[in-house]
Amino acid sequence: MQCRIGCGACCIAPSISSALPLHPFGKPAGVRCLHLDNENKCSIFLQPNRPLVCSGFQATEDACGSTKEEAMAILSEWEVMTGSRQPLPTANDRN
Repeated sequence: MQCRIGCGACCIAPSISSALPLHPFGKPAGVRCLHLDNENKCSIFLQPNRPLVCSGFQATEDACGSTKEEAMAILSEWEVMTGSRQPLPTANDRN
């Protein structure tokens, strides 16, 4: 599958735990990467300092679905399933 140019879901939905330019402590899930331009294209796509987690991501139908909205939903769900995104604390957690 070819990446949908301008989608950007893989640069928004998942967390990135490694440091990258402009994100020295990584990037939380659901936060737009600072390297996405106004057209949702990665400004460091061909740069050697692009993180391995980014360059290793391959667009597949399983990950990206058939629309940007599906990609956001799938990748966000993967964050929850892998424990990368921590649930919000409840009142019971504070006691």
